[in-house]
Amino acid sequence: MALIYSVHGSAAAEEKPAVSNEIVVTLLGTGGGPEPILARFGPATLVQAGGLNLLFDAGRGVTVRLYQLGISSGKGIDAVFLTHYHSDHVAGLPDLWMTGYEFGPFGSRAKPMRLWGPSDGTTEPSGAAKIAKGLVEAFSDDIRIRQADEHIAEAATQIEVHDFQEDGVVLDEAGVKVTAFAVNHGDLIKPSVGYRIDYGTRSVTISGDTKFDENLIQHATGSDLLIHEVFAMSAQLAKLPQMKPAADHHTSPEEAGTVFSRVKPKLAVYSHVILLQTKVTELVSRTQSTYDGPLEVGEDLLRFTIGDRVIARKWNPELRRYPD
Repeated sequence: MALIYSVHGSAAAEEKPAVSNEIVVTLLGTGGGPEPILARFGPATLVQAGGLNLLFDAGRGVTVRLYQLGISSGKGIDAVFLTHYHSDHVAGLPDLWMTGYEFGPFGSRAKPMRLWGPSDGTTEPSGAAKIAKGLVEAFSDDIRIRQADEHIAEAATQIEVHDFQEDGVVLDEAGVKVTAFAVNHGDLIKPSVGYRIDYGTRSVTISGDTKFDENLIQHATGSDLLIHEVFAMSAQLAKLPQMKPAADHHTSPEEAGTVFSRVKPKLAVYSHVILLQTKVTELVSRTQSTYDGPLEVGEDLLRFTIGDRVIARKWNPELRRYPD
């Protein structure tokens, strides 16, 4: 059931992708945890398929990354999906929402922002609905002033929430099917989900934050692209008792390699990359101890085109675009 939250109640070539039989996936933010890292913004992934722009998680800096791609935070995003409610996955949501309703080429949303997220159903509101309600209350003065001063439409400031509690299809639109499934981010961090996106014969699965999880393997099997989180630290850090809770909530490189080996995607990709006193080369080496298939360690603005094969393209910061 969709709920609308509002203050009155409970321009670019790439903005809208041409409809094709491909899926285009862009890693907007590949960092993990609350640490501000310039090279890795907060978790966020853009999936373009069937003429839709779908955003998965909204970590720190997501609006800036969309700006770099020439995609409006307002009319350029068709739906936002949250994996869970840790701060690093939602810190950019207020900016995305508010920039989206402001007047200008990178806002000008004419209708409510559509937001999906898991709910445990124990409180009302809960999950994404609780966040939406908090946002419209926290920024009610901004909404009131801009509506009076800039004549922003009320609908543009609203949030249309789609909460869900079970595994299953949460969006089926324009030939694009989004399936949510529970993952294991730890006993205290529930609900947490991953998402699989299918379009025609193409597919991508996004793990969300998780430990090694059989339910993820089941839902990801057959995916062309598997984007998975990873947590790696030095042997010295691993000896410290205070590091155990964080390690217990995430997937080690060896465990991720086992996931990749069982899912057998055309390409495995790391995002939500947490490296503590260790290097990318060590991350890859540890992964290869349990997986011998194709692997990319994600970087911000790395783009994948899923067709008959998966093609990766790196953003060129000097050209401020993807190379021809």
